[in-house]
Amino acid sequence: MRARGLQAIALRAFVLAALLAPAVAPAQSSSLTAVEFAQRIDKHYNSLHSLEVQFSQKYEGMGMNRKEAGVLLLKKPGKMRWTYSQPEGKLFILDGKYGYFYSPGDTEVQRVPVRNLDDMRSPLRLLLGHAKLEQELTSLAIAPQADGTYMLTGIPKGLEKRVASFSVMATADGVIRSMKVEETDGITNAFVFADEKPEAAAPDAEFVFAAPAGAKVVEGLPPV
Repeated sequence: MRARGLQAIALRAFVLAALLAPAVAPAQSSSLTAVEFAQRIDKHYNSLHSLEVQFSQKYEGMGMNRKEAGVLLLKKPGKMRWTYSQPEGKLFILDGKYGYFYSPGDTEVQRVPVRNLDDMRSPLRLLLGHAKLEQELTSLAIAPQADGTYMLTGIPKGLEKRVASFSVMATADGVIRSMKVEETDGITNAFVFADEKPEAAAPDAEFVFAAPAGAKVVEGLPPV
């Protein structure tokens, strides 16, 4: 969903138990409150067992301007797979205990405990249905958009000194279309999601990381 708190993004997200709940009927912008909208997002993702979605990511800051894209596959409890098409061959797998980061040509795979990834700068908890936005964001606000979606904004509790703004754009029934984190040091990390497939096929084998030949797994920090 920075990637030192994301991979990037990501992820709460990122971000994750019943079958898919019935869609919530859209409300008029004049009557839908920020708290109600936050609850709709929570309800949608809390109800899913698995999810596949196309993503694109734009990271700006620390002298970098990076764009990436690919497919995100999620499965409860706590599993994710980011398969990148841009750059091709890049991979991030979260097996529920560790996150594994690999980029083509690297001789090392960074392994990071999930506790070091689990914060509001990542879509991880949100997309895995582990977030309660109304409880985790302060200064919660909602703004209707011209295309019929809504923008929910706030600041993650406990991260006020690092995060200037966290925003989620979603449909009226809680399906996330985009997510953006703006940090106080000027870094921005934005995701756009498309073609969401609830209850997608997600075999456990997709979340088992196997190091490529010539690469070794080392303990590390999430890469930027």
